[in-house]
Amino acid sequence: MTKQARPITRFAPSPTGLLHLGHAYAALFAAGAAGEGTFLVRIEDIDAGRCRAEFEDAITEDLGWLGLDWPRPVRRQSECMADYQEALDRLNDLNMLYPCFCTRKDIAAEIHGAQGAPHLEAQGPDGPVYPGTCRNLSLDERQHKIHSGVPFALRLDMGRATKAKGALTWHDRDKGKVQATPEIFGDVVLARKDVPTSYHLSVTVDDHIQGITLVTRGEDLFPATHVHRLLQALLGLNTPTYHHHGLLKGPGGQRLAKRDKARTIRALRQSKCSPAEVRRLAGFPES
Repeated sequence: MTKQARPITRFAPSPTGLLHLGHAYAALFAAGAAGEGTFLVRIEDIDAGRCRAEFEDAITEDLGWLGLDWPRPVRRQSECMADYQEALDRLNDLNMLYPCFCTRKDIAAEIHGAQGAPHLEAQGPDGPVYPGTCRNLSLDERQHKIHSGVPFALRLDMGRATKAKGALTWHDRDKGKVQATPEIFGDVVLARKDVPTSYHLSVTVDDHIQGITLVTRGEDLFPATHVHRLLQALLGLNTPTYHHHGLLKGPGGQRLAKRDKARTIRALRQSKCSPAEVRRLAGFPES
């Protein structure tokens, strides 16, 4: 009988604020799922306008205070742009990308002007699905706009990509075998001029490079895995097992979030809570 490899998991916060109890739950869940395997921390800091060094320092300190440990140095996405560019180049060589010059206002106007056309009113997990305005621009039109300095994003040609890869699945520890349906997102953005990667692209590349075998994350990110599975197939990357866990909720049943000033680990520490008490509040009482 083949000996099963020990899991490699990760907790990947963005340093845009202090960690709250929901983050504590996600980190403790990932560490627990690793068992005798490896638990990693990754800093997802591609949003340079919102990420702060002091928040990264606080993340490290709070996780250590909770009793977690992980190998150093950590992977920071801001230091790995060459990896994401290599992935974009590979997708471009496969003719899977196209430049999109639409602003959000342009997209909204296009959808509104469709007067009920079903393909333009489709809703995806991130909102209205992009109507494909720039997908059929000629090469000359694209080059003219680029050379004129018009800002653009790089979108994945979802129709071409799904046709090339066919039926795909992944395994979720809670839901079992899942059929991938990335087309629910439409032509997703994989890079912008100001941020040369996206969550979808960077997390998929990171998980492969770091050898992650079990991705644990909130159930709110379950839809995103459809896109990640397709990117894995296109780029020839490993497909980990997934476990999309539930989310801690506030008193009113709402999801805990930084923007709602949810109870932070830092505030709980300052109120003299012990690590054990905070772990209990996060749903991980001492055994």
